[in-house]
Amino acid sequence: MQAFTKYKPYETVKLDKREWADKTAAVAPVWVSTDLRDGNQALANPMGIEQKVAYLKALVEFGFKEIEVAYPSASQTEFDFCRRLIEEGLIPDDVTIGILTPSIERYIVRSFEALQGAKRINIHLYNPTASNQREVVFKRSKEEIIALALQGVECIKTETAKFAGEVVFEYSPESFSQTELAYALEVSNAVIEAYEPTCKKPMILNLPNTLEACSPNIYADRIEWMGKHIKNRENVIISVHPHNDRGCAVASAELAVLAGAQRVEGTILGNGERAGNVDLVTLAFNYFSQGIDPCLHVEKVDEILARITAITGLHVSDRHPYVGSMIYTAFSGTHQDAIKKGMEHHRREKNGSWNVPYLAIDPRDIGREYKDSIRINSQSGKGGVAYVLKEVYGIEVPSEMQAKLAQEVKNISEIRGGEISSDEVLGIYEGMVRYYDESVCLRVKG
Repeated sequence: MQAFTKYKPYETVKLDKREWADKTAAVAPVWVSTDLRDGNQALANPMGIEQKVAYLKALVEFGFKEIEVAYPSASQTEFDFCRRLIEEGLIPDDVTIGILTPSIERYIVRSFEALQGAKRINIHLYNPTASNQREVVFKRSKEEIIALALQGVECIKTETAKFAGEVVFEYSPESFSQTELAYALEVSNAVIEAYEPTCKKPMILNLPNTLEACSPNIYADRIEWMGKHIKNRENVIISVHPHNDRGCAVASAELAVLAGAQRVEGTILGNGERAGNVDLVTLAFNYFSQGIDPCLHVEKVDEILARITAITGLHVSDRHPYVGSMIYTAFSGTHQDAIKKGMEHHRREKNGSWNVPYLAIDPRDIGREYKDSIRINSQSGKGGVAYVLKEVYGIEVPSEMQAKLAQEVKNISEIRGGEISSDEVLGIYEGMVRYYDESVCLRVKG
């Protein structure tokens, strides 16, 4: 038997009318950073309190208004971090901090103790609901799993009544992506009925792709189906928490928003268990590139990432979407020629609209220089070589000289191997000028 035959295709969803496929995004969802909880637990060397404080400050500066900060019932460090934030006044008034807790009374009580004194908190209750966890891990029936969830709800309501600040309630059928859809609805509706959300006090229903096992369109179908069937929908905020096991977390999140999700939980650079969580940097820039306010300070992204990677030891891949060091760089001659001509057209038109070949967004929107968009090696062409000299040195290479210059640069790169620096290109150009006729060259300032 071939190995692939032991895997079953993911079950599809029957929708009377699939609506999300005809929709287009108009606004960004509410962003929730889970870096300090979900991301932290995935680090080989989890952060200490000082590191978490520094990380929180970076998240706030980046613009996050909802931040899941800890699992305070799991360890003393997590508990102490919550106390530090509250006792030292490190939480801005417009930021809601959240915690995760299983549906176990002593853990819920401990979590409320950790958050005493905070102005506004999110208590995120979860319990596994998938059949393989119900039957294998917990050895409980469907009815017993629902009862477990409701016990947690009642405990949270009791603790909320004693809490001086504002409490937002969130519930996750934790293994939603592996849970039978009808049962996920049954559990969710039971929790909604028990909590009794109102327009003034809505609750959050988080439907995570805990293990990404289906294509993004099926995840969107599941989100739309749940939105159409849950009780008290107008007083329930649907949230998603996509993981990246199939490499589709960003697509799953975007389609889930089209399907009715109003809120997305994820991490910077997609840090998280296994293949990681949805990357909120990529997701925010996807909205930004469509002319939608991402509601994050994306212009600060390089500064924020430098701080976060220094804290965690993570790194930004050279080809990471939008923020990688090579993401706006072209070596190919055809790409370079298109970028050169596109940039020249953009400067002439001055209409404020961005439409340059091979550059999804203007690199300067995140502090990158145009001169970094084209780098030279043996694959480069005349357009790229000419572009480098113009952008870096203000030299306009005559058209009749561009092909000869590019061939000379290519020959050197092929013989030596590797990249040719802009200074080396300048030296080759100046040598050719002296050899041919200096009068054919025009140096343009600025």
